[in-house]
Formats: sequence, structure tokens, C-alpha cells
Amino acid sequence: MIEPFLDESPGEPSVRGVLHRSEAKSAKGLVLAHGAGTNCNSPLLIGLAESFCAAGVTVLRCDLPFRQARPHGPPLGTAEKDQAGLRRAVEVLGDQVNGRTFLGGHSYGGRMASMLLAQKPSLTEGLLLLSYPLHPPRKPVQIRTAHFPRLRTPALFIHGRRDPFGSSEEMESAVTLIPASTKLVIVEGDTSCS
Repeated sequence: MIEPFLDESPGEPSVRGVLHRSEAKSAKGLVLAHGAGTNCNSPLLIGLAESFCAAGVTVLRCDLPFRQARPHGPPLGTAEKDQAGLRRAVEVLGDQVNGRTFLGGHSYGGRMASMLLAQKPSLTEGLLLLSYPLHPPRKPVQIRTAHFPRLRTPALFIHGRRDPFGSSEEMESAVTLIPASTKLVIVEGDTSCS
């Protein structure tokens, strides 16, 4: 079952998105966050949510706080708010499922998820990072891995071989900074869009 989802608990960040409710009795839960240029209705997140739900996982595709505040444009100085929104999304999804919860995100959403879990490693059981934005395109010296040594949550990275936000070799090197269990899956093409 797919349904709109909204939680506006007083004193907490709003959680807005779409819930793909699994029919499995002991369903696990997955929160999926979008990239900087999209929202929770990106084709990538919809496809992932449908696939995970069919496999017995309840999925919440959520709009990050920056996207709730404005329908278009990049996140500007909202990292702390976006991480707080993801924390709240994991908490409210935990109320919807009987099993373990996981957190994932595409590009910017994955970066916010990884930064959150570097601070709160016990929040979820695992991390799914789709096209992690290792650095801005053509700016490899602006690496975004300062928090990697603090990640204690098992992480699965899915990365495109031609991703402009980091080469396969750069990603292979970056994941070695993470003390938790990691797996890097390289796919053909560029996974940074969608």
C-alpha cells in the first residue's frame, strides 16, 4: 500500500513524504532521502521504494527540510536541519514497523544520512548510500569524508563508474576510512542524476 505521510509533532522537524507499506508482518523499515536537485518523488527513489516494499520492507520516501521549505533550488546552509529531519523520519518510521530500521539517501541525502549516523551510530542498523557526492565535480581537493572515520554503522555504497562526484578509485579509497563494515558496488554509468 502506498500512502502520503505527514508527521507534524510539536517541537520536532516535520516529516513529509510517501510511505510504501509492506504487507510483511515483521517488516523492516527504510527511510530514503533525495538529492539536492530533486525531492522524494524522484524516479530513482520511487523505483527503489517499490522494489524494497515488494521484498517486505516498509519504505518512507521523505522530503528533506530544505525541500519542504522551498520547492526548487539547492540546500543552502541547512545541513543541521536536514540531518534533524532524517533523525525524526527514522523515529516515526520506527513506529510504523516491527523490524529493524535502515537509512539511505541519494547524493546529498546520502551525505546527510552518513553525517547523521557518524553522530548517532545506533539510530539505524545500516546505511545505503547511492552516488555519494565525494567531492564537487572537477574539484577533487574538496573531499567530503571528514566524518567517515566516525561512521560505526554498516554501509553499502552504490556508485556509478562515470560519476562526476567521485571516481571509482576515489570511492574505493574513501570507504577504507570507515571503521564499520562497508561494501562498495560499482555500476556502469553515472548514478548521480535522478
